[in-house]
Amino acid sequence: MRVHGFDPEAGGYRVVFPTAATFTEPAGVFLVVDDAGSPVGCGGIRMLDPERAEVKHLFLRDAVRGRGWGRLLLAELERRAVLLGASTAVLDTNDSLEAAGSLYRTSGYREVPPYNDNPNATLWFEKPLG
Repeated sequence: MRVHGFDPEAGGYRVVFPTAATFTEPAGVFLVVDDAGSPVGCGGIRMLDPERAEVKHLFLRDAVRGRGWGRLLLAELERRAVLLGASTAVLDTNDSLEAAGSLYRTSGYREVPPYNDNPNATLWFEKPLG
């Protein structure tokens, strides 16, 4: 488990296990990135309300990073969010995850004030979908 960059005084990284229903339509979607039969990444969206989808658990193994797959996965999650009725995507991350922050910023997300109380998050983002 990766915990680097998470404040140990605040309890370090806190694992939260969502239910499968959280990522099952119409509440959300969860996608797995497959490379020659091996899972190498994943990501999901969950509907926070009828117009807002939250991007969650976007991850790619180190071996496949730098190929543009993270951007493709994020775009597909956004497309699925629109199909579920979302007009806005939101997400949170930790500032120690620099590649993630860069991906979100260059994909049109802008920083916003916190919209949740995630103890692992230090940055919150939003993007209009359409």
